[in-house]
Amino acid sequence: MMAQLQPPRTTPFDHSRLRGEMRYGELMARHTTWRIGGPADYYYRPADIDDLAEILSQWPDDEPLTWFGLGSNLLVRDGGIRGLVIATSGMLNGILRLENNLVRVEAGAACPKVARYCGREGLVGAEFLAGIPGTMGGALAMNAGAFGGETWPLIESVETLDRHGVRHHRLPREYTVGYRHVSGPANEWFVAARLSLQSGDAAISMTRVRELLGQRGESQPTGLPSGGSVFRNPQGDYAGRLIEACGLKGFVVGAAHVSEKHANFIINSGAATAADIESLILHVQSVVAAQMHITLVPEIHIIGEHVQVVGDD
Repeated sequence: MMAQLQPPRTTPFDHSRLRGEMRYGELMARHTTWRIGGPADYYYRPADIDDLAEILSQWPDDEPLTWFGLGSNLLVRDGGIRGLVIATSGMLNGILRLENNLVRVEAGAACPKVARYCGREGLVGAEFLAGIPGTMGGALAMNAGAFGGETWPLIESVETLDRHGVRHHRLPREYTVGYRHVSGPANEWFVAARLSLQSGDAAISMTRVRELLGQRGESQPTGLPSGGSVFRNPQGDYAGRLIEACGLKGFVVGAAHVSEKHANFIINSGAATAADIESLILHVQSVVAAQMHITLVPEIHIIGEHVQVVGDD
């Protein structure tokens, strides 16, 4: 059923043709793992891929469009997001085993859920996905990895939608894939992928998934509001080691602090703003550059608008 909260005076949508959930002025803090973020103009949870294609066909070409998964590896600024946010998590989450050890996974499926599904099916190769706190759509977009594995070596093909809602089937050779980077056809977004796996022992695979989940819990602050790993690991080193070596564990800006458990995580202590987090990221970069002569590159994406401060007349 279509939920409509405080709609603007005019909207570009023919709601009679949409089957998902629309919200107006939705606070993104409700949906990010940092529990931070200002309001989105339009926030839409599609009913399925056909419904997603419909809203894309209606959305004006010259208006901003943002895709949103589990809200990890993402900092939404306090001023919020202009335009349309499409939220795939919890909606486009189908997982289906096909022939020849292929598994079709929709973009909104959580990576740990994919790892467990494949393990139960006796398919090996996707266990590392248990260590990625995001959706398959996000993993495809950035070639996410954990515990020595990366997303794109598993990919047999992908399904995308373009800016007008037209579906495309594409092969890995149509993309340039690197460390935490993927580029391909412009103005297309991943809606599903086929993973090519190997037959194996389900019990062994599930044991490995549980081990990796346990390792993640032991080494990372999984029970606290964070955005995941903040910086990419520089070649031949680890961002967390560099940050810790600079004495930055526990460093505080506002209500945000560098995790004492893993220095490549920034924690929202409860009342942090996106500005606190962003300031802390810049401070960490500056200190590491000064002391270690290495420029840390953020792994998280920072989107949205700064809060506009209006001065006195």
